[in-house]
Amino acid sequence: MGVSYGMSHAGYDIRLAEAHYLNPGAFELASSAERFSLPDTVLGVVHDKSTWARRGLHVFNTVLEPGWKGYLTLELANLGCDHLSLHAGMGIAQVVFHFLNFPTDDPYDGKYQNQKAGPQAAIFEKDL
Repeated sequence: MGVSYGMSHAGYDIRLAEAHYLNPGAFELASSAERFSLPDTVLGVVHDKSTWARRGLHVFNTVLEPGWKGYLTLELANLGCDHLSLHAGMGIAQVVFHFLNFPTDDPYDGKYQNQKAGPQAAIFEKDL
């Protein structure tokens, strides 16, 4: 299945870093192939790609705060009735960029800063 990736008019269509096979009702963590480095004037929001959404794949909306750097961990859920075979390198989601009027005074420097490649588990404050 050909699904686009790369620059779009308002953002960037990201690729899946690794293959996944999702049964109906399944949930898995995945990773983007791309590494991001957002300036202090840009916020990104991850959205589903319509081609996959029409087959039941939901990629949870994640916010990339201004100043965030790293590989995205993606939360995938198969809400459809069919198995989904996702291949490494295929377009999986889109990041829509929102440009701020002014640089933020408090760029992101939290627990997911410089997130490494590969799916990363949630970090709770007690884990720090």
